[in-house]
Amino acid sequence: MKHLASLGILASTVLLAATPVLADTVFLSTQLRPIAEATVVREELLKGVQNPVDYVVEEPPQFAVRMEAERQAGTHTISLVGALHGELSPLADKDGLEPLDDVAKTLASKGMPQPLLDLGKLGKSSQQYIPWMQATYVMAARKDALQYLPQGADVNKLTYDQLIEWGKKMQEATGQPQIGFPAGPKGLMSRFFQGYFYPSFTGGVVRPFQSADAAAGWEKLKELWSVVNPNSTNYDFMQEPLLAGEVMVAWDHVARLKEAISSEPDQYVVFPAPAGPKGRGYMPVVAGLAVPKGAPDKAGAIAVIEHLTMLDTQLLTAQKVGFFPTLDAKLPSDIDPGVGLLAAAVNATQTAPDALISLLPVGLGDKGGEFNKVYMDSFQRIILQNEAVGDVLKAQGATLAKLMADTKAPCWAPDAKSDGACPVE
Repeated sequence: MKHLASLGILASTVLLAATPVLADTVFLSTQLRPIAEATVVREELLKGVQNPVDYVVEEPPQFAVRMEAERQAGTHTISLVGALHGELSPLADKDGLEPLDDVAKTLASKGMPQPLLDLGKLGKSSQQYIPWMQATYVMAARKDALQYLPQGADVNKLTYDQLIEWGKKMQEATGQPQIGFPAGPKGLMSRFFQGYFYPSFTGGVVRPFQSADAAAGWEKLKELWSVVNPNSTNYDFMQEPLLAGEVMVAWDHVARLKEAISSEPDQYVVFPAPAGPKGRGYMPVVAGLAVPKGAPDKAGAIAVIEHLTMLDTQLLTAQKVGFFPTLDAKLPSDIDPGVGLLAAAVNATQTAPDALISLLPVGLGDKGGEFNKVYMDSFQRIILQNEAVGDVLKAQGATLAKLMADTKAPCWAPDAKSDGACPVE
């Protein structure tokens, strides 16, 4: 981050302080953090913004801490934030975001869907954030894996039982487990549990955490894990093991599959995650742009928002990093074929008749990491250490119940609404 030059302590300071000092608009983001993606933001996506922009990335837990520290201190260095819906919600809860109604009105006239804009109000009367880009998680398979699909199975309508059977057939044919998950230190495996596994097997995320349905789901996951590549605990981005030929089938965020799919689009199929007894759980990912109250460069921040929500920039974002437009826009026919495959899988996920939406966690403040840890610790103990399912769910359920009570976070979809903290039943 560039430092502002001191204006000195001469008497002329008073006059100089009244003159605007040209400085970078500081843009803090929890999204597009990897070096390659951040470079695309700095060198391509922000190209054309008139004033200099300092794009700074931060992990979500540190983002929450930093924003709260600036709010409490009343000393603001950040003019624009880019973060997920659930990461922006705590800032709005503390009345920490500037209303962006005028920007929202303009974007509505340019084709941004009203339901998406309404999401950006975060339950308030004014626009708290502007939807920036959206994505979800899907599965990808090399086409040579399709020969092992169970008879009658359709990849676009896959069930967990069929995925397990598919995995067994691939392992028998190749001698190696061919399914992979991003269960490494920086992988997004916690989102698999919160957005896919738990909703598909229990119909919820928090309320039924230690239910009989959850226990049955974990037993099914044990079956699946027997045909999963054990190196999955080291995988962060599934595009890498796909490209290296270590796995034939993988689940991950679309942006973390893009490199593999785009490099050989004619060698892959991309499709929705499997369905369980309660439906086909999936997690829509909406990232938003917001201006913190007290932002030193509100005008510069709004200029960046306007630039990033231009149609050309939105399409470039899809092309370069695999996040899709929030404007209601069709991808051009000449777009990267890999991005086209990912977009089709996202559409198939959203329009599946058994689709079950699971929103990102909301209301946890800076405790999002602890929430994720409950699910990952359960995975470690049940799947990797083979501890008794019931014992683990009871212990982790108590941890989850305390976390929900401490944060007072109400239930979010697909859990039924709650009065007060979401209960672990």
